Amino acid sequence: MTTPTSASAQTRTAPRTPKRIGFGGRASTWDLKLSPYLYISPFFILFFIVGLFPLGYTAVISFMDWDLVRNSGEFVGFDQYIAVVNDPKFWVALRNTFSIFLLSSVPQLIAAIFIAAMLDQNIRAKTFWRMGVLLPYVMAPVAVALIFSNMFGDQYGIINTWLGNIGIEPIKWHSNAFASHIAIATMVNFRWTGYNTLILLAAMQAIPRDYYEAATVDGAGKARQFFAITLPSLRPTLIFVIITSTIGGLQIFDEPRMYDQYGTGGANNQWLTITLWLYDIGWGRWDFGRAAALAWILFLIILVIGVINLFVTQGLVRDEGSRNAATKRQIREAQKSARAAVAADRAADKTVAVVSHSRTADTEEVTR
Repeated sequence: MTTPTSASAQTRTAPRTPKRIGFGGRASTWDLKLSPYLYISPFFILFFIVGLFPLGYTAVISFMDWDLVRNSGEFVGFDQYIAVVNDPKFWVALRNTFSIFLLSSVPQLIAAIFIAAMLDQNIRAKTFWRMGVLLPYVMAPVAVALIFSNMFGDQYGIINTWLGNIGIEPIKWHSNAFASHIAIATMVNFRWTGYNTLILLAAMQAIPRDYYEAATVDGAGKARQFFAITLPSLRPTLIFVIITSTIGGLQIFDEPRMYDQYGTGGANNQWLTITLWLYDIGWGRWDFGRAAALAWILFLIILVIGVINLFVTQGLVRDEGSRNAATKRQIREAQKSARAAVAADRAADKTVAVVSHSRTADTEEVTR
């Protein structure tokens, strides 16, 4: 006779029939596995169509004497690259590009840090001022270039009119190479300073306020807090801003193109940049093979500078990580010291209590 206990045991130990997964279950499993790739696939598809494929196609054309009408070309190897490097215009354009880049990026970065520090203070109408610094970025670059090219006019420009009113000789903003670089860099600074300001402001607001409170208690002023706390904390963001400014500065086109009515970089190539010369070679001379070679040379220049910035970034990140680890060790040591101090205080309190108790007992004994 089988007892209820043994029956339940047999029921528990009986093997279960495996559950079959139907088509809906398999589809659900595949959905979980494939859906993340499907969600991100549009970006990579568009990047391949409008980014990677044109890049590779340009690399093929750069080794050919390409005819756009026949959509074919003759393979010439590295002759296009050699012709670009041996052309004196290339070195002039490269010098002008780096000159405009330095005149725009360095003052732009300094101004962005200063404005972000001011906007990070407790001022009224913060949203208004923050949106105000972004307005130049919203403006069309062609409109900015037209306005500033008229402001820096040689004869009737506003800048020369002001200089003449205070007794300074007017500056040849178009015929002088360095003056034209300053004018074009001013356009770039006007348009991009607010954009970089908001990026740096977001990084400043992420800095813990406890650091500033502790520095204030220690007697550090605003300037000391800025150089000791704010700037070191902004290093990763500053590296990002520098990299993006470098890429944009070496690819500058709109401002020099619209600086005069011809758009060729000046009569003596005073402000001719690499991208402006590339446009002239491709759509002015219809020499697309040489234009593709010049585009790839510019790409390699930007890539080299990007790799250098990458190594610098990795070094700073390691330093930041070691500083964070050292800070954590210091915090743990401080916590241990605090616990030891608390334990010592408790032991001292117990000792005092024992001594006082013994003294009280002795006093009572003497009284008896």
